[in-house]
Amino acid sequence: MSMASEKELPKEVAAWRDPNMDSVRGTETPKDPNKGYIALLGWSVNAIKAAQKFDRRYIVVAPDWAADFCTANNIPFIPWDFIRLNDRSLEIAERLKAEGVDVAIPLFEETVEWSGAINSVLLDNPRMYGQSILFRDKALMKRRAQLGGIRVGIFEEAHEKEDIVRFMKRVNQTLLKLDGDPDDPIHVKAFDKAGCLGHRMIRTLEEIDLIPDEEYPLLMESHLSGWEFAVEAWIHDGKIQFLNISEYVTLGYSVFVPATKELESWRNAITKQIELLIKTFDIKFGLIHPEYFVTADGEMYFGEVAYRPPGFKAFELIERAYGFNAYQASMLVFDPKSTKEEVEAFFPKEVVDAKGYAGCFGVYPRRRVVSRLEMPKETTEHPYFESHELIAPTEETVPDRSAFGTHWGLIFFFGDDPIKMRDLLKAQEDLDFYV
Repeated sequence: MSMASEKELPKEVAAWRDPNMDSVRGTETPKDPNKGYIALLGWSVNAIKAAQKFDRRYIVVAPDWAADFCTANNIPFIPWDFIRLNDRSLEIAERLKAEGVDVAIPLFEETVEWSGAINSVLLDNPRMYGQSILFRDKALMKRRAQLGGIRVGIFEEAHEKEDIVRFMKRVNQTLLKLDGDPDDPIHVKAFDKAGCLGHRMIRTLEEIDLIPDEEYPLLMESHLSGWEFAVEAWIHDGKIQFLNISEYVTLGYSVFVPATKELESWRNAITKQIELLIKTFDIKFGLIHPEYFVTADGEMYFGEVAYRPPGFKAFELIERAYGFNAYQASMLVFDPKSTKEEVEAFFPKEVVDAKGYAGCFGVYPRRRVVSRLEMPKETTEHPYFESHELIAPTEETVPDRSAFGTHWGLIFFFGDDPIKMRDLLKAQEDLDFYV
């Protein structure tokens, strides 16, 4: 691909040029034509940078708004609208096939179905589209898990508020609650959104009225009391190649890797659950990000599973802790031309090869009105503090937090003691970053 000089670019395009990108500096890793050609579905600058330092050919498939950035930085690019899967899905699949692409990798939740549709063509495997639907529709996902003998809580779909009222009453009747006993909470989630988006914990019947009509239909679940954690597992030829356990400190706020010895003591049991998940969902390759609960009596319950990079910069945390690039790891296990020996040589040994513990905290303003960003000394002067992504507020009034909400930015920490890391992340909840 010819490289455009900055002088040749229109001013509005040249403004996007990043002089530090390998594609601009001419320092990209040479691409091996005998290895796979990969399509990255969606937008992630870190994924693009990883691809430039890897020996696989790549092309970015992203919305139109990414065109100027890609042109300015010599990034191979095809514009595509991922808003809704439609009859044109075959068009992009055939276009990528004609380009010589071997496999498509989803970078965010809304491209998982697209990757399934495209890969069913590229890999001549029609079942891949149906499999991608299981990863997107949480109700179908739970039913498939049940069919495979995986433990899940009670769940149903809700199409209107009355469905949630009935479900909450039925769950609490099942739990043999007496008059006057506080109700056990339930959870409602969007069918096809990532992470905490659209996730609400309902503690009283009155809270059901706060759910906007446009959020229906929803998935309803019983509350599972226990230790919630996440897994990032890279799979090649149907087998786990690397399994990271991410320890949540507070769901929606903080996470770190690797986990404490207490949670890591469950690794063998967790590995068996992931192997059962792989078998149940017939996963041959890729990266999965499931969430589980361990209850007080040692039972393990499946929460959900995603077939794309996790939120909260988990890939970046894994790289900080272990040294390998998690985006490159995904390209490796997705690539049908990767060899068993190449995959095995890429990954380090879980836990023992970690250089330390990497964590991050998602900041939510604690005040209703803010005027500036002010980093607390308790954070910036801690020896584990490394960096943050917070920016000054653009408006003074803090919007109401919907469900679990969306954080305003992440703060990153790294250190050698998991207990100190856990306590440090928890302590951030009591600090004001916006005042």
